[in-house]
Amino acid sequence: MRRKRLGRTELQLPIVGIGTAFTGIPTQNKTVGEYEGAPSQVDEALGVETLVAAIDAGCGFFDTAALYGRSVSESMIGEALRQRPAAKESLIISTKAGRSFQGYDYSYDGIMRSVEGSLTRLGLARLDIVYIHDAMGQPMVPVLAADGALGALRQLQSQGVIKHIGTAANDPPTNLAYIKTGEFDCAVIADSWSLINRIAERELFAAAARHDVGLVAATPLERGLLVTGPQANTKYLNRIFSPECLAHVSEIQALCARFELPMLAVALQWCARHPQVAATIPGARLPAEARSSIAAAQSAIPEALWSELEPLVRHFDTAISV
Repeated sequence: MRRKRLGRTELQLPIVGIGTAFTGIPTQNKTVGEYEGAPSQVDEALGVETLVAAIDAGCGFFDTAALYGRSVSESMIGEALRQRPAAKESLIISTKAGRSFQGYDYSYDGIMRSVEGSLTRLGLARLDIVYIHDAMGQPMVPVLAADGALGALRQLQSQGVIKHIGTAANDPPTNLAYIKTGEFDCAVIADSWSLINRIAERELFAAAARHDVGLVAATPLERGLLVTGPQANTKYLNRIFSPECLAHVSEIQALCARFELPMLAVALQWCARHPQVAATIPGARLPAEARSSIAAAQSAIPEALWSELEPLVRHFDTAISV
């Protein structure tokens, strides 16, 4: 798989990794296992099977968080690495601290406890990236203080426990504010960059380029719409797509079909064509989803398709349902 440098770091990320927020959730109703979902709502054996399938398919990057599945996500990665120990040498793993199923804690001690717990669950001695997670609505000064979240991560960085520090928020304005500080090596940007979402072009990309902050695009598939295309009577997690948007996605899908390529491959690879975006992290609940995303990243896409796609890529103000 093609790799790109993550901003000012030395990390070379595969352009597609696997996000684990919903890994091991066997139901089509994704809201069942949304981040705060109880461990009983996650089939851990299925989750491990999914992650092992991703590794076997060539996945080189997992993104997780203490929040996901009440920390079960990190434990499943730890078990997958026990089953595929050789992957520890090459797999890049990022996690997040500050938000967990217990609430929000951006204090120095809270971040230290969070990272320690993540390392234990993952079975690792060090981490490639730790992000400050979902700090929207939090006063920035204490979060960035020497005795706050950033100070704790800097201490762990000086000890060699973590390599790089980032920001990750399900809120584009929050990511923008933290990127503008210049303190962060990288950022996970959600709800900001896809074939039907170009919010990142407004300010975020410029701020990231100014400080050479490497970006990882979450939600690149718009909750599955950019995989299957519009389907009748389908409800999307936290999304309400207008009829105009759905019709437009059908146009993109038809273009992909004409080139005999899955829209999944085009949607994922398009995100990483931007110079500041190193990778995307589509979610994988099941082994088949992990395999298909990794295969999509390895598909050869001709320049002719990108040329025809360019005028079709536009922004839609997607309503976010509550």
